[in-house]
Amino acid sequence: MTRPPFPAEVTLQNAVAALGPARAHAAGGAADLSTLARFDSAAVAVLVELRRTAGPALVFRGVPPNLRKLAALYGVDGLLFGPGA
Repeated sequence: MTRPPFPAEVTLQNAVAALGPARAHAAGGAADLSTLARFDSAAVAVLVELRRTAGPALVFRGVPPNLRKLAALYGVDGLLFGPGA
C-alpha cells in the first residue's frame, strides 16, 4: 500500500484539514515535503505537531527553502530539521 503524498498546500485556511493527510504521509517515519508548493506559517505549525506526536525519529526531506526560512524565523528550525539546519 502506498502512502498518500504530503499535502501540496498548507495554509491558515486549510491547516486543520491538511493535518490528517500530513499525519498519514509521515506515518512511515519520514515526510517528503517536496510536494508542498503553497504554504504559510501554518505549515510550520503542522510540522511542529507532526514532530510533537511522532518524536525525534521523524525525518523531513525535500524541505522547500522558504519553509526552512519560516521555521528559522519562528526559532523551530533546529527542532524540525536538526541542529545546524
